[in-house]
Amino acid sequence: MLSSQRKQTILALLAQEKQVQSRDLSQRFGLSEDSIRRDLRELAAEGLLQRVHGGALPVSAALATFETRKSVQTASKQVIAQKAVSLIQPGQIVLIDGGTTSAELVRLLPATLSFIAVTHSPSVALALADHPLVEIILIGGQLYKHSVVTVGAAMLESINRINADLFFMGVTGVHPAAGLTTGNFEEATVKRALAGRAAETVVLASAEKLNSASAFAIGDLSLASTLVVETQPDEALRQALSQQGVTVI
Repeated sequence: MLSSQRKQTILALLAQEKQVQSRDLSQRFGLSEDSIRRDLRELAAEGLLQRVHGGALPVSAALATFETRKSVQTASKQVIAQKAVSLIQPGQIVLIDGGTTSAELVRLLPATLSFIAVTHSPSVALALADHPLVEIILIGGQLYKHSVVTVGAAMLESINRINADLFFMGVTGVHPAAGLTTGNFEEATVKRALAGRAAETVVLASAEKLNSASAFAIGDLSLASTLVVETQPDEALRQALSQQGVTVI
């Protein structure tokens, strides 16, 4: 089998099984694990999979620029945002992550809803500026342009003074093995810290993020209290979420 054919088979297996193991592929193709690892390296370099210890996972499609992501799964994000809005109770302190799904959430907030919004996203803060009843706390720091959010030591120091009711978290991957992931080390640290300051963490995940992974781990699935999706995850992911005590809406 040619290398190109083998790679196509690997990608097909990955799409079907949501993960592949180097050892299993080695036995399947009758090749050394070194040869398989070379295939996986080359596929990862093309952005077609995410390498992990012992194999590979489907790569997240949610790593494009902020402007590009605005037009990805728009209808799905609107449905998810509407469900998320219904979780906010008057008077709560709510941490709102950056990202395009959060932008939809802010847009759908009813004018009669009163709560305190805490965000490290300048775009989220600006979108809330005209809301008549929402008090806004903007957390500063170094701007991470991909997601238009602040990161860094100053940001982490500020959030340590906040005890929130809810944290609406954006991710780029939700996977049974890899857990919750994102594409930037600093952003993963910030998301993990924000989750630690909230009584409940609600993960907002459009369809392209399910059963995929990015390079940096935010945490296990159990970091989330609730996962909000447009449609039910497949059986494997649903079982993993249930075992970790995550409610799916």
